[in-house]
Amino acid sequence: MSELTSPVPAADGLRRIAAEVLSDLRAVDGALYAAVAATPTPALDRALRRLSHAADHSKISFAIAGALSLAGSRPRRAALAGVGAIAVASASANLLGKRLVRRDRPDREAARVTVDRHVPMPRSASFPSGHTASAVAFATAVGTVLPAASVPLGLLAGAVGYSRIHTGVHYPGDVAAGAVLGVASAATALAVASARLPASYPRGATPE
Repeated sequence: MSELTSPVPAADGLRRIAAEVLSDLRAVDGALYAAVAATPTPALDRALRRLSHAADHSKISFAIAGALSLAGSRPRRAALAGVGAIAVASASANLLGKRLVRRDRPDREAARVTVDRHVPMPRSASFPSGHTASAVAFATAVGTVLPAASVPLGLLAGAVGYSRIHTGVHYPGDVAAGAVLGVASAATALAVASARLPASYPRGATPE
């Protein structure tokens, strides 16, 4: 059988399909980013810019953890679980995810993101969103131990994630990946806590 009529190896076919799917996903990701950038939202711009800046280095989460630690034994356990989840998420995003994927940051100027939204553009890789990973990890871990906090912290984490798109420093795909990483980080932190302190963190206390 000649080379012109020989079948394409299955592995090559799968790689080609995977490359095409990835290309399509990147196109959708870029289109969503451009749509957010092109939508005028003057009433939200300043608030989301401030939120994005306040979430640097998980300052909001650490402040909440500090308040919880003064509110009793269960909130204190929730705070410790949340801080542990942040540590796992931050290490996973910055030491593994960003170094492995090395995705470039969005071209904020080309997308014409209004200056009123701007926060400093980080120098690190874009994928995944570390801000989102840490915020979701904290919200998931704390909400698992302290269910009453799950909704407000979940909404806050969602707002932090969106603020990173709104300010132009992340693609939506980066934020989605950060959210998944955050849930996984919370599950890991809770599993470690339940193994070390089974009386305080029952083994069933893991995010669903």
